[in-house]
Amino acid sequence: MASKKLLIVESPAKAGTIKKYLGKDYSVMASMGHIIDLPKSQMGVDIENDFDPRYITIRGKGQLLTQLKKEAKKADVVYLATDPDREGEAISWHLAKALNIDPESDCRVTFNEITKTAVKSAIKNPRKIDMDLVDAQQARRVLDRIVGYTISPILWDKVKRGLSAGRVQSVATKLICDREEEIENFTPQEYWSITAELSEPKTGKSFEARYYGENGKETKINNADEAKTISDDIKKAEFKVETVKTGQQRRNPQPPFTTSTLQQDASRKYNFQAAKTMQIAQTLYEGVNLGGKIGSIGLITYMRTDSLRIADDAQKEAIEYLTGTYGDEYVKARQYKTKKSAQDAHEAIRPTSINIKPIDIKDKLTNDQYRLYKLIWERFAASQMESAVFDTMQVSIDANGHTFRASGSNVKFKGYMMVYVESTDEKEKKAKQLPKLEEGQKVDLDSVEEKQHFTQPPARYTDATLIRELEENGIGRPSTYAPTISTIVSRGYVVRSKRQLVPTELGFVTSEIMKNNFSDIVDVEFTAGMEEELDDVEEGSLEWKKVLNDFYPSFRDSLEKAQKNVEKIKIKDEESDVVCEKCGRKMVYKLSKFGKFLACPGYPECKNTKAIREETGAKCPKCGGEILVKKSRRGKVYYGCEHAPKCDFMAWDAPVKEEACPECGGLLLKKQGKRGKIFCYNEDCKYERKAEEKES
Repeated sequence: MASKKLLIVESPAKAGTIKKYLGKDYSVMASMGHIIDLPKSQMGVDIENDFDPRYITIRGKGQLLTQLKKEAKKADVVYLATDPDREGEAISWHLAKALNIDPESDCRVTFNEITKTAVKSAIKNPRKIDMDLVDAQQARRVLDRIVGYTISPILWDKVKRGLSAGRVQSVATKLICDREEEIENFTPQEYWSITAELSEPKTGKSFEARYYGENGKETKINNADEAKTISDDIKKAEFKVETVKTGQQRRNPQPPFTTSTLQQDASRKYNFQAAKTMQIAQTLYEGVNLGGKIGSIGLITYMRTDSLRIADDAQKEAIEYLTGTYGDEYVKARQYKTKKSAQDAHEAIRPTSINIKPIDIKDKLTNDQYRLYKLIWERFAASQMESAVFDTMQVSIDANGHTFRASGSNVKFKGYMMVYVESTDEKEKKAKQLPKLEEGQKVDLDSVEEKQHFTQPPARYTDATLIRELEENGIGRPSTYAPTISTIVSRGYVVRSKRQLVPTELGFVTSEIMKNNFSDIVDVEFTAGMEEELDDVEEGSLEWKKVLNDFYPSFRDSLEKAQKNVEKIKIKDEESDVVCEKCGRKMVYKLSKFGKFLACPGYPECKNTKAIREETGAKCPKCGGEILVKKSRRGKVYYGCEHAPKCDFMAWDAPVKEEACPECGGLLLKKQGKRGKIFCYNEDCKYERKAEEKES
């Protein structure tokens, strides 16, 4: 008789996918993340007793734990298949203790991708729970708990309730505040540029050359007078090509994505916030039903990783696919060097099979899933391809002692660019191809443009640039980037303005308190050093409680001083134009975990609150009321009537104000995105146009 086996994973979606790979002898259940953790209502760490953590069953998880115990008793074998990282290892350890499973037994299975082959292979090769991984998670959890549960009450008492402090979030807030101070203190410097529009006499082909300096030496143009003097001089001059340098430039493909680089690229290309990227990636990892013979399958490997390693079989499959699709000359097998601190047990983020092409499964995915999968697929495919090759030309031109320079390039061999082109934080300037030029030949001056410029302050952080900064400085790990940004925004320390992260007054005040009283906590090098120690715990070379014993004494001293020295700070609420209908005061903006709202400043005498009303300027086509910007429970923006629920008008697309449909006079809506179209809300009217088109 076959033995009954129980496999426990973290999420129901993953359980559903895996269940289809295993036979009837297997039962697959989800733990729904952590079942056992430190209590929310108290610190849960016995500092006096060698930092002993006091774990409890999470409120609301008791019934689930009872069900798991019941199924575990029925099973002959229990496998713990939570995520393949520190957090997942800790969840498995807690489950083992709760279900009376020996952590030293071969109960732990891990897979980097949710495919039939990977899951079955993992079950054939179970291992014991890795206590070094568990201890690294415990050390981080306890550290963060001590910092958060001791500093936060000071902020509540001295600033306002609801604030929090944390090791990584405090550093992130400080980085954003420091950048804002740099911007505020920045003094712009004037400078000028001169661009000459030139043409090659024989072909008439024109090109641009920029002023470089005097007699081949770089010279800065400081003001309008200097620019005009040079401009007047060159208008009378003969332009002569002095040097022509031709060459070749190779551009190598980028490695496949890590968590950080995926979040950065998705932010730049699609304006995805880090949390959204991870949410979509999670669904791709856990499994999508593609129908037919394939059925449910995980489309990408585990998405929390800082490793660049590629499995041999995945690389082999990629080489075969690329060779067959593009030819040998486009293919080059590459392995990329992973940084020392990376968890190399993982792989880079890649498609589970390069043969599952994005376009072939587009109809099985949401638009966001398709875009992210396509990004991951293309980046991985490109990583196993030849470099792109460019023919380059650099030209130096003399005009009466004034030196101008021009450069151009054209693609000689596309290489990996057949599949994928990297994005950058700034728009890449495409170099134009120059006409054929020879040393000593004359070129004609068609026009001259003088332009005033001012040096620019450093740019504010975006999700992408903050994640890059945190990663480069060794702050946090793949699993922490998205939650860190979400936390500092939800606490009101930072607001999003378009794509930029801008500190609030609350953010400045909190960061200042942290800098003045807990300098180690917000110090980049100190925090990076703590991360390295946690890595040492994971590797088994450092005992986890030693990390805490080394950290706590100086932290306790800082805490005691802060409790005495931090003075109360009153942050004035931003006043609105909305008058409280109950007492006549002007209402102020407040922040909750659900976002901004209006509240009467007369609290507690007057407890009036209301949602912020954001008008679109368009009228409801059903009742004539104002159409307002609203948010769904999941935070998605939609447009609804002010008279809801009496009026049921609702649209996901933005109303166009001050313009009616030219055919029926109805409400016009605009699809989101750069290529969004404008169309009539009236279903009987077929009017539509491109957003940029104007009616004649």
